[in-house]
Amino acid sequence: MLTSSQLQSLTALAKEIRKQTLYTIGNLGVGHIGGALSIADVLALLYGKVMHIDPANPDWQGRDLLVLSKGHAGPALYATLALQGFFPLAELTSLNQGGTNLPSHCDRTKTKGIDMTTGSLGQGLSAACGLAYGRRLDHNPVYTYAIIGDGETQEGQNWEAAMFAAQYKLDHLIAFTDYNKLQIDGYTDQIMSLGDLEGKWNSFGWFTQRVDGHDLVAMDEAVANAQSQTGKPSMIILDTIKGKGASFCEALPTNHNMTFDLETAKAAIAELG
Repeated sequence: MLTSSQLQSLTALAKEIRKQTLYTIGNLGVGHIGGALSIADVLALLYGKVMHIDPANPDWQGRDLLVLSKGHAGPALYATLALQGFFPLAELTSLNQGGTNLPSHCDRTKTKGIDMTTGSLGQGLSAACGLAYGRRLDHNPVYTYAIIGDGETQEGQNWEAAMFAAQYKLDHLIAFTDYNKLQIDGYTDQIMSLGDLEGKWNSFGWFTQRVDGHDLVAMDEAVANAQSQTGKPSMIILDTIKGKGASFCEALPTNHNMTFDLETAKAAIAELG
């Protein structure tokens, strides 16, 4: 249960993640703004409260791990890592520039705090399964968290990973689906509906919950429920809004990858307060 002070702190962190993400992409002039803003709240919860991390020692073996399977949302994760002290905020303006440590998609060989290189959609959950299983073999009780997109959920490899995680009872694997109902070509339901998503994950042997992905209290309770499970991996389906918090792109069907300038970013940042 979040205390009032924790809720206030995490709400502020989520807002700063959105601001820094907007500034970073606006400074570059183009980027995957929609799916970055939709996960700002879950990133704030994970890095602000849930995960055991040490920004001064990003390779600490006792840290919890995060696989951002939808690696194109890297700018939101970079903003989170910078705000938590993994590297200076000033580095955010180097996003996707020549020689940067912050490529448009996550790369663990370049960025402090990134636990897995991602961006080939549909593959991240498999990587998370491997990390979780490897930690178990090492008798390391850390948690592995994963964030997958609803569009990439259409890819078959996710369901192979789902079978593996259930078969090997990876109860220290907690995944989130960023269910923002949009993908690169439009509405997910119009392209390939996911149908009864909760029922699917349940049928694959996962402990499944569905909550508002912008409600920090609900997400915190869902994570606690997931951590209490034994013998089952967990999926938390997050109902989110793509582009959440920026009126110029919020819920826009074309907001997967957008061009916008720094002035537009600054106006959106001002709206956030």
